[in-house]
Parts: sequence; structure tokens; C-alpha cells
Amino acid sequence: MLNKPVLVESLIVFAIVLFVHAVVWDRYSWCAVALAVQAFYVQFKWDRLLQLGGAVFQFRTGANSGLLPASMVIPLLGIAMKERCKSAGIVYFERFGIVVASTGMLVALFLSVIAVGITKPVPTNTCILTGVAGSIIIYTMKHSLTVSEVIEVLEVLLIFVYLSMILLYLLPRCFTPGEALLVLGGISFVLNQLIKRSLNVIEGRGDPIDFFLLVAVVGVVLLGLFFTVLFLFMDSGTWISSLFFHMMTAVLGLGVIMPWLYRLIQRNPLFWLLQFLFQTQTRVYLLVYWTFLAASACGVVFYQNAKRSSESKKHQASTITRKYFHFIVVATYVPGLIYDRQLLYVAAVLCLAAFIFLEYIRYFRIKPFGQTLRHLLSLFLDERDSGPLILTHIYLLLGMSLPVWLFPRSCAPKGTLSGAGALVPYAGVLAVGVGDTIASVFGSTMGEIKWPGTKKTVEGTMTAIFAQIIAVALILIFDSNVNLNSSYAWILASVSLVSLLEAYTTQIDNLLLPLYLQIMFMA
Repeated sequence: MLNKPVLVESLIVFAIVLFVHAVVWDRYSWCAVALAVQAFYVQFKWDRLLQLGGAVFQFRTGANSGLLPASMVIPLLGIAMKERCKSAGIVYFERFGIVVASTGMLVALFLSVIAVGITKPVPTNTCILTGVAGSIIIYTMKHSLTVSEVIEVLEVLLIFVYLSMILLYLLPRCFTPGEALLVLGGISFVLNQLIKRSLNVIEGRGDPIDFFLLVAVVGVVLLGLFFTVLFLFMDSGTWISSLFFHMMTAVLGLGVIMPWLYRLIQRNPLFWLLQFLFQTQTRVYLLVYWTFLAASACGVVFYQNAKRSSESKKHQASTITRKYFHFIVVATYVPGLIYDRQLLYVAAVLCLAAFIFLEYIRYFRIKPFGQTLRHLLSLFLDERDSGPLILTHIYLLLGMSLPVWLFPRSCAPKGTLSGAGALVPYAGVLAVGVGDTIASVFGSTMGEIKWPGTKKTVEGTMTAIFAQIIAVALILIFDSNVNLNSSYAWILASVSLVSLLEAYTTQIDNLLLPLYLQIMFMA
């Protein structure tokens, strides 16, 4: 039997699916509902495999599989994007949304088939449901996608299969099946898009900042794969290995990544970046302000470590202490969203690349800073960092940045969507920066009534909903581009559902919550 928290989490996801498709019901809605029903049943098989240790790879402990909430994210994003671009009359991105939705459905279906295939004895009813859902999805794809789009979907699936086999083997206990679906599925799609755009660069489609994101993500992932394989055969903690690491990083960066980006944007990437960053006085002010906040975050890390040294080596940062970084991130993103979203877009990409590169240095113990980073960051570990990588701070950055990166600018007249869609870039700020932070702080300090089967409190959730509504009111006051057009009931329902999901999910909330809030706002 499914335990109560998993059941409630599933009901919340079903509610979000039905809310979205009540607005945008079409042939893809049948596919999404069928996918959700079969993912609900297959999730039970995954949970059983994890409990019995029968999964092929080692997944993160202390959490359920998360297959249902993860399976619906990419398809719903694609469907919402399709509808927005269709109403704006942008056919290219309407087709792109269909490809995104189809890719998400097929990748999620593949993960379900894997679970059913390795379950013993074979679950007959679940096999039938998976077969029916697969038939509906494939039939719809056959009558919706062109041949080139079908090939593109299959390319992403192939990349996902190989990437999953490599990364889940090399990085045990870092992901649940649902988190692996989201992270590796996203990386697979980005890699395929980069290859496709590199081959069709003559067409001149796309903004340089979009190319910058694609190249940066693929570059740091390939860099990590290269060094992971390399350090299987040599000790990464020596000075010779560390020197080789820095030299090869420079060679790969200057010899592969920079020329690749040059081919896409048709100009020198370094000159373009410097010109972009210092183009206006507002950008200079924002960069100085963000530098101050980054120094403040480093100060919190050093202060907490000094406190640990003076008190006890077993001292761990409290929940409230970890939420300091959420407040700092909110203070970082809000001015960027109001004054210069393009600068925020590029700065978030640079921060992501820097965070991942520093994690490589920590993980491989690269001298001279590897061991120091291990010591400093160990203070902020929680139960979700059970694998060899520390990913929570990267997930926080992703959760805040994904709504900015995935905002359909080409389908938004005057750079903003109408109604609740105007809040799409703020989804990370609202869900993680405000909602999750307030729920955690108030729930841990004043909460008494717990949601059944969880450690989260009713007071924390209610306070989070109220805080997000206040934040929306402040956004309306300070951001003149936001016009909600009386869609207040939809915003309240969206915020409430996502806050309830935060209370019951055992997945990485920093990653999951902003995506679901973005889906609701876009619908």
C-alpha cells in the first residue's frame, strides 16, 4: 500500500494536472492524464524496489521515488508553452512546445517501463496501464509530429538512456528516480538542442544569451564526465593531478567551449560577455550590488565555520541558518527581475557554471582549495546530501533561475505575458525564496500541528501561502511590467497547491516547486 504522504502528494499532482488541462484541454491532455495515472501505479513499484534494494542503481535514501511529480513537469511545461505561443501566433515555438511535451512523456514512459521490467513477479495490471498509456502517447505523437520532430524526440531519449547509465553509476545516492528524470532529462534536452542549433547555425535563429546557456550547461557537464573518468585511473588529490586538472580545464575551455560558442554567436565570446555585462550604468550598479551579496554569503559560511570550531566539531547549521542563503538569493533576484532580466539570465548562467566547477574541485579534492571547500561546506549538509556530491545549493540556484531561463520571451508581447503569466519569472522567488523559506522558519519555530505523516506543520504552510500573496502584492507595486488582469483566484489556487506540495513531497523542493508554480502561472 502507498503510505499517506505519497498518496496526498499524488493527489496534489493530479489536481495540478486537472487544473492545467481544464484551461488548455486538447489531444495532449489525454496523453498527460494517461501518463499521470500510469506513473501513479508505477511509482509504487519504484518505491518497493527502493525499499528492497532491487533497483539497478543506488538512489538517494530517505525519500520515495518521486516518479509521478517528476513525470508531469516536462510534459506540462511543453503543453503550457505550446498554448502561450499558439495564442501569440508564433508557430515555431508552438511546435517547439509540442516537441518538449512529447519528449517529456516518452522519457517518463521509458523510466516507467524500466521499473515494470525489473519488478518480480511481473505486475500484470501495471503493465496493462503502462501499455495503454504508451499506446495513447505514441498514437498522438504519430498524428502530431513531423518526421524530423520524431527523430529529435528519439535523439533526446537516446541521450537520456546513455547519460543515465553513466551518471547514475558514477554518482550513487545523489538522486531519486524522479530527480534523475528531471535533471538528466533536462541535460539530455539541452545537449540535443545545442547539437541541433550548432548544425543549423546558418539560419541565425536564437538569442546569444540562449546559446550561452546551452554551451555553459553542456560544457560543465562534459568537463565533469571527462575528469570523473580520468580520476578513476589516478589519484585526484595530488599536486600533479591538481595541476593537470587546471591545465585541462583551460585547454577544454579555450579550445572547445569558446570556439563552440564563437560559432554560434558569430563573435568573440569574451568580448561579447564583457560588452554585455557593462553595457549600461544600471548593469554596473547591479553587478556591484550582487558582488556585495556574494561577499555576505561567503561571510555567513566563514562565520558559521568559526562558530563550529569554537563550540563543537559536531555542530551543524540549523534550518534557520541555511535559510539565510534563501534570503540572500531573493535579495539577488528581485532587483534583477525588475531592472534587467537579461543581465540576471546571464549572471545566473555564470553562477551555475561557477557552482558546478567549485563542486568538482571539492569532490575531486583538487589542490589548493579542495579540502578547504570540503570542510567549509560539510557544515551545511542535510539528509538530502547522502551521495558523494553536495547539490542542495546548486538546486537552489536552479530553482530560482529556471523560471527566468524557461520564460517564453518570443511568445510574450513587450517581454511579459498577460494575467498570471506575468509572474512566471518570479516563480522561483515566490515558491523557494519566499514560500519554502517562510514555511521552514515559521514551521520549525512556531508550528505545532503537523500534516499527517510528515514533519511539516500546518502553520508553516499557511504562513507560506500568506507570505507569497504579500510578495505578489509587492511585485505589483514595484514592477510596472506586471499586470495580473484580475487573475487573483488562479494565483491563490496556484500558490496554495504548490505550498501543499512542499509540505508532502520528499523530493528536492528547491527544484520541483518553482517548476510547478511556473506551469500553473503559464496555464
